[in-house]
Formats: sequence, structure tokens, C-alpha cells
Amino acid sequence: MNTGLHTPVCDLLGCEFPIVLAGMGGPARSELVAAVTKAGGFGFLGMVRESPELIRAEVEKVRAATDRDFGVNLIPAATKPDLLEAEIAAVLAARVPVVCLFWDLSAELVKRLRGEGVLVACQVGSAREAEDAQAAGAQIVIAQGVEAGGHVRGTVPRREIVRAVVKSAHVPVLAAGGMSGGRDLVEMLELGAQGIVLGTALLATKESFAHDYHKQRIVAARPGDTVHTLDFHVNWPRGAYVRVLQNSVTRREHGDPFDGHREAIGKEGERTIWLFSTDSPLKDMTGDFEKMALYAGEGAGAIENIPSAADRIAAIMAEAEALQPKETAAAATSEEKLSSPVCYANEASDQYAGYATREELIAFCNELLEAERAGARITARSSTEAKDSATRDLLRDIQKDEARWCAMLLKWIAHLDGTPSPKVGAFYEKCLAFTDLKERIAFINRGQGWVVKKLREMLPKVRDDRMHADFKAMLESHEENIRRAS
Repeated sequence: MNTGLHTPVCDLLGCEFPIVLAGMGGPARSELVAAVTKAGGFGFLGMVRESPELIRAEVEKVRAATDRDFGVNLIPAATKPDLLEAEIAAVLAARVPVVCLFWDLSAELVKRLRGEGVLVACQVGSAREAEDAQAAGAQIVIAQGVEAGGHVRGTVPRREIVRAVVKSAHVPVLAAGGMSGGRDLVEMLELGAQGIVLGTALLATKESFAHDYHKQRIVAARPGDTVHTLDFHVNWPRGAYVRVLQNSVTRREHGDPFDGHREAIGKEGERTIWLFSTDSPLKDMTGDFEKMALYAGEGAGAIENIPSAADRIAAIMAEAEALQPKETAAAATSEEKLSSPVCYANEASDQYAGYATREELIAFCNELLEAERAGARITARSSTEAKDSATRDLLRDIQKDEARWCAMLLKWIAHLDGTPSPKVGAFYEKCLAFTDLKERIAFINRGQGWVVKKLREMLPKVRDDRMHADFKAMLESHEENIRRAS
């Protein structure tokens, strides 16, 4: 893998590729989430308005299929308060590491989840909403463009909102809305996003819980076949736009969606599916699927088959790999480029004076990058096993630090015109061998100590003041983590 495509948010989420499965209510169930995470991406279970029993069952199924991290998507605005509280309790009891929130921002809920050690992502539709989400404590912001399928918060094109959100963001930004290929990924990375969120492209896969009718309609779609409409509204707050494939409802063949009449068009078990509802066709439903909400983003016209999720992700990454060297070779991270490069015109004199050469610094940064990547993943995994909040908070804090230092190291490797290592340090597997969490944390501390030792050895050899300051900050951060863990 070309690691210009491995961004800091990958280390924060514990995934290999900057591809995230949108938490689509219904289609994004355990089979799809597990398939996406095993393929190197990150997946959100779509659990809007679902029972706590289903949430627990789906979480258990994902964990039975993979040991990688994943998240749950909840939508407070579309959920009755009592059910929402039960959903949150189920998510916290199951120690789900990441939660994504959408639609109306609840600063109180963000704070509550953060207090329990949960990593919080918020999907927004404007730069102002992104600022509010960050002020509330969101650690990842998803900028959704108007091209998105399903419920659409965005009102402007994807490129426009990503530019605006990235400009003022101090947390990783993911792009969402109407994307289906590697070219979309490369373009969003160029704009400063650290990854993309896919709905439609992963709905049309074998593991998706969407009904085959819905998948086939996406495959048959052509560019321009989607509409942005308010027609599907039952179960959601009034005025919530959706993007769907055109059908008899959008052509107004069934009357005014807002005249109050009810017509049953399907069943999901004992639950009735009503005309004009926000329900989309799922595998366990029966009824007149043509009349249901056939969610699809503007990228549906580029989807021509129904592969496995792994094959879809592999194809996206392969296309991005082919484009990335010539289009984003200088965009290994979304960090702002440094204004004045370190001069290594006379490395021989540097070496004579006791300073590290460019090659030595690149090798050093890569050695630490592999270690920090391993540290980010092991702490992310271990935090889900912690039974007390203090230990969980500690591990989450260390994970965020490790991801931050990954970003810093990637920045300096790019600045030195080096090639980032794609590897995860052997520390990960060694640490994973400790089944007792206390013993594992002690081993994590030893790993932090190893990084401290390496930094102390290198600091006197670093000539550039800015690099020296970054390495010194990394050293102090690891020393503090050692103190806390001890």
C-alpha cells in the first residue's frame, strides 16, 4: 500500500485504509461492518431506532467475526428519548469504542460519551455545524455534501463543504457524499480530508443487509437518476431531506406525501412499513419495494456490479494507488506543509559535526512510526477490554497521543522527501499475547519507555529547531504517559 493513503485518522480508528462505512440504518449490519473492517476499512453499525437487544446482538456478531475496532451510528433527532437512552446504555455496556452522531447536535451527549472513554464522530452539513461539533468535543468531523444518499444534512457540494470544514478544523475531517471510487478518495485527500465515508458504494455489496431489489436498482441507475426530496418523511423530523432513486413516489403517483393519509406497503416482522416512511427495503422485509425509499447518492451511476465489500474496497484502493503518486505525492498528510525545508546540502559536514543525516532521520522517523502505529492499535483494542473508566480513559488518551505522533512523523518523513513505512511494529503482536490487561499495560509502558530512550538518543543529533521541538514534545508526552500508567 502507498502510505500516502494511510492518514492519521487511520491510526485513530485502528484501520489500514481511510475508507469508512457509513452507519446506514438497516443496510449497515454486522455482516457488512465485519467485512469492511476485515478488508482494512472502518465500519459503523447503523442502529438508528433499533432496540438495545439488536444492538447487543449485532455488536457481538461483529466481535465474533473480527478483533478490529468498529463503531455504532445513532441519530438522537430521529429516536424517541426513552429508546435513545436504552440505545446509549447498550452501547456503553458493550464498550463500543466509537460512536457517530448525526443530525441535531447534542453537546450533552457528546460530553457524556467522551466521559465514558468513547471516541465521538459527528456528521455535519456546514462549516458552522463542524465548529459547534468540535466545541462540544467531537474528535472526528464528517463533512457531508449535498450529493449524499439517504438523509442529507449538507446543502452545498461535497468539495465546497470539505474545503470550508478543513480550513477551520482542529480534528480529523472525513468527506461524505456521492463517492464511489479511488479518484474520489484522492481528490478528498488533496482537499485536506483524511478519508472518505461511503454509503451507496457499500450498500451495493454482497454483505449489505439491503434487499436485492435495492441493490439491483443502484446497479441499474445512471448519472442523474437520484432526486433530493422531502417525500420520505414518516419517522423523521419534518423538513429532513433525503436523496433517493426516482420512483413512483417521487413522481407523485400516490398523492401528496403530507396530506396525512396512511397506506401500508410492507412488513418487517410484525412492524408495518408505511408509504412515505424513511424505511428502505431490507433482506427481512416483504412488500412493495418500488414504493419505498431507495436511498442512493449521486455516485450510484458509477456502480456497475455487486461485489463483496472487500473487493469494492480493494478496487477503490487500487484506483487511488494508481492516481496517488502523480496527483498527491506531496499530500501524505493533511498537515500544512512546512515553509522552509531543512537543508541537507552538505550531509558529510553534518555527520562530522555530530548531526543526523537526512537518511538517518528518515530511518528514525519510520522506526518510530511503526512503533506508534502499533501503540495506537493496541491501546484502541485494550480500551474496549478495560472494566473501569480510569483505565479506559488512560488507554484512550494514550491512543490519541500515538495517533498524533504518527501524524507528526508522517509530516517530517514527507518534509525530508522520504517514503513512509507501511508496517505496524512487531510490538503489536507481542503485546497482544498478554491476555491479562494489567500485564499488557505494563508491556505498553515498556514500549513507551523504548520510545523515550530512542528520542533521548536522537535529540542531540537533530539540527533543525522545529524538528527538535516536535521530538522533544513527543518525548515529554511519552514520559507523562509512563507516569500515568505506572
